[in-house]
Order: sequence, then C-alpha cells, then structure tokens
Amino acid sequence: MAIEFKGKIFHWRGPAPYLFVAMPEEQSRDLKAISAALTYGWGVIPVHVRIGKTEWKTSLFPKDGRYLVPIRLSVQKSENLAEGDSVVIHLEVR
Repeated sequence: MAIEFKGKIFHWRGPAPYLFVAMPEEQSRDLKAISAALTYGWGVIPVHVRIGKTEWKTSLFPKDGRYLVPIRLSVQKSENLAEGDSVVIHLEVR
C-alpha cells in the first residue's frame, strides 16, 4: 500500500530529536481500517518513507485518530528541514 500526502512538520513532546508530520484524517482512517493486519503491537505500523531524496524505515504512531510520521534528525539534516516546513511524504506500508 503506497500513500502520498503533504503535511506540515511540527514538534510534539515525544522523544527528541524527532519532529513529526501528521497524516491527513481521511488517509489515517483508511489505514486504521486495515491496521489490525499491519501493526506489530501498540498500534504502530511499519513503513518505508521518502522525503525528497532521503528514504528510511520507521513506524507510524497513532495519535488522536491520525497517524504521525517521525522525521529523524538525519533526515532533517539531509533535507534541510525544520519545524513549520511543509513536505511531501511518500510512504509504503511494509
């Protein structure tokens, strides 16, 4: 399952040095509908993500009815990203 969306980078009181991008509500609902077959526990879903030319593996975190994509510090540096930036995210469920 491949998903593409645009979102704004934000900081949440979660673990540093991650920033996050929230998946849109509609795509989050669609993913939630099949999440039981995808999650490996605690509702997290393993994905392969790309922003610009940088790719990495991570897990989506459920939060308030949406899924959050964590943006690693290495990705922030390689793509010159900061809180408040809008990015296009390409992800594929693993």
